[in-house]
Amino acid sequence: MSSLQISQGSFRLNDTRVLTLNDVSIATGQSWAFVGANGSGKSALARALAEDLTLLAGERRTDYRRIARLSLEQVQRLVEEEWQRANTDLLSPGEDDTGSTAAEIIQQHHHDDARCQILADQFGISQLLTRRFKYLSTGESRKVLLCQALMARPDLLILDEPFDGLDVASRKQLSERLAGLADNACTLVLILNRFEDIPDYIDRVGILVDCALTCTGSRQSLLVAQLAHLESLQDLALPETDSPQQQAALPADQPLITLRDGVVSYQDRPILHHLDWQVAPSQHWQIVGPNGAGKSTLLSLVTGDHPQGYSNDLTLFGRRRGSGETIWDIKRHIGYVSSSLHLDYRVSASPRSVILSGFFDSIGVYQSPSERQQQLTRQWLRLLGLESQADAAFHGLSWGQQRLTLIARALVKHPALLILDEPLQGLDPLNRQLVRRWIDVLIGQGSTQLLFVSHHAEDAPECITHRLTFVPDGERYRYQLETLDA
Repeated sequence: MSSLQISQGSFRLNDTRVLTLNDVSIATGQSWAFVGANGSGKSALARALAEDLTLLAGERRTDYRRIARLSLEQVQRLVEEEWQRANTDLLSPGEDDTGSTAAEIIQQHHHDDARCQILADQFGISQLLTRRFKYLSTGESRKVLLCQALMARPDLLILDEPFDGLDVASRKQLSERLAGLADNACTLVLILNRFEDIPDYIDRVGILVDCALTCTGSRQSLLVAQLAHLESLQDLALPETDSPQQQAALPADQPLITLRDGVVSYQDRPILHHLDWQVAPSQHWQIVGPNGAGKSTLLSLVTGDHPQGYSNDLTLFGRRRGSGETIWDIKRHIGYVSSSLHLDYRVSASPRSVILSGFFDSIGVYQSPSERQQQLTRQWLRLLGLESQADAAFHGLSWGQQRLTLIARALVKHPALLILDEPLQGLDPLNRQLVRRWIDVLIGQGSTQLLFVSHHAEDAPECITHRLTFVPDGERYRYQLETLDA
């Protein structure tokens, strides 16, 4: 029987912080879940178990021979590397694109075509094997990296937030697949934010608080006290906007978005297929559908970032796309959060500068903010509990703290249109509740309209009035538009 044991362990996180693991013992046949708030040290624990953190004191012993770890940060890093390969200096003669296929990513460390195909079949991604990895959706890329982790037949598998970014069917499929692994001598460790994501077959739970493993025990001993203090959210108020006149410039009686017979395709493969959609005044839309259905593509048309926006009959904020408006004319009315934005924020930045950049719709701050903008940013930092880390490295924050900072960036100017694409990914229950409360307060006190994408039905804020559903129809999708009961 294999085991991993850590005794009186201290692991270096940075110059001022350490992770403390006094007594950890993970043996073959056990299934573990570790939970905790954002910034509590969950991802650091995953790295410590996988021997990816420097041990400062104590002892770590293991006789597991094949340890595999997968995290949101690893997925983000690999996607970034694939896009960097598209640099034209690296193209071969006659080559117009670079980047690995999904099959090549899966077999990056262990080449076995037969096993690759088996895993792809099990995760329902066989049709993706020949596609470039960098073009996959967030959920699709997660599945590809899971297959990569399983290629080596690990005896210890550590998955950091494995269910985030997956649609309902994919979460169920993955949970069943992991249950099978747990039954076949693969020791399983899950790092989770959502208490409800702990599968029934998990028999041991650990709680992290302030970068220390505070207690471990049976699944039944899970602490849910972190959900206390929610009553304090009822009287929450958001910082004001810097320029209240901005929204007044928009026609109050016209739709924010009108898309007629919308079509988007890549290499003759349809992504959007004849979609008619309008966002009328006072409407708040939830957009739902499977991984890879085209939800993020639709949002990129709205944000002005997709080049095929010009070839569509698309009107944004009262102006037909391609009628002489600039990208900044569009973005000045939008607050936006997505996994792709999180990926794009690679510049050297602090939480303060990230929030400030929301006033300028830029990645990074390249002009002098006003004293008013500085003051509002300080208020947002106080709301986030990041005052003491305001000028620290943005990428030194935990994943969840980074996502909260990006959400504040989207809200800071009280935009006419707030676009949230899987915004709660990586957030613990308290912070998910906090963000939903922010949204309700923002919409209740102003004229902001919402486009909200999430695979978790319970994440949708109460203000949602309409739903756009991407419904599979053969190799394409049809679109179901409905008005929700008040």
